[in-house]
Amino acid sequence: MCGVTELLRVLQFADSALPVGAFSFSNGLESAVQNGIVHDHDSLKEMVLTATRQAATLDGIALLVAHRAALNADMDTIIAADQAAYQRKLSEEMRTMTVRMGRKLGELGEHVVRTTLLAEWVGAIKSGATPGTFPIGLALVTSGLGIDAGAAFAAQQYGVASMMLGAALRLMRISFLETQSILMEVNGTAEDMYQRVRTDALDDMRSFAPLADIMAAVHVKAHVRMFMN
Repeated sequence: MCGVTELLRVLQFADSALPVGAFSFSNGLESAVQNGIVHDHDSLKEMVLTATRQAATLDGIALLVAHRAALNADMDTIIAADQAAYQRKLSEEMRTMTVRMGRKLGELGEHVVRTTLLAEWVGAIKSGATPGTFPIGLALVTSGLGIDAGAAFAAQQYGVASMMLGAALRLMRISFLETQSILMEVNGTAEDMYQRVRTDALDDMRSFAPLADIMAAVHVKAHVRMFMN
C-alpha cells in the first residue's frame, strides 16, 4: 500500500495535466472516430479496453522490467527495455508518441526527482544510445520516488485510458458522465492485468490488436487531424 506522500506522487505523475504532451495524442482514437469504428459509448469503451490490454502486455512489461532494473541500478537492462518498448510499436506515430512523451518525462524527472539513473538515461537519449520511451521514463521516475511497481503500472494504465477519454470528449458526441463511467470500468481491470504480467520478461511482450494498429497507421495520411496521433 502507498503511504500518503507516495500516493500523491503517483497521482501527480498519472495526472493527464502532467506537462509531457499527452493532450496532443489520441492513441489512434481520432481515426477510429473518423472511420466510424468508434461512434458511441459501447464502441468507445471497447477501444479503450483494447488499448489498455495492449498497453499492459507491451509497455506494462517494459515498465515493470525497467522498474526492477532501476532498483538494482542496472542500466543495461533499462536500455534493453527501452529499445524493446520502441521496437514493438508498429506505427510511426505510436513510436513518435512514446518518445516525445518519454523524453519530456525524462527532462521533468531529472529536474524534480534528480536520481543518478535518470540523469544517465537522459544522457543516453541525447547521445542516441536509447530511444527514450514513456514507460521507461515512468519506471525511472517512480522507482526514484520510492513508488512500488504495482502503483507505477497503475499510473501507466490510467494514463492510457484518460488520454483517450479526454480525446473522445473533443472528437465525438459523448458526455463527461459517460467517459467517467468508462474510466471507472477500465480502472477495474488494472489489477487483473498487473497480476498477469508482473513477473514477465521482455521476451514475453506481446500484443494482438490489428484494428487499433491499422487505425494508428491510417492516421498518418489523414488530411484533417486534431491530434498528432
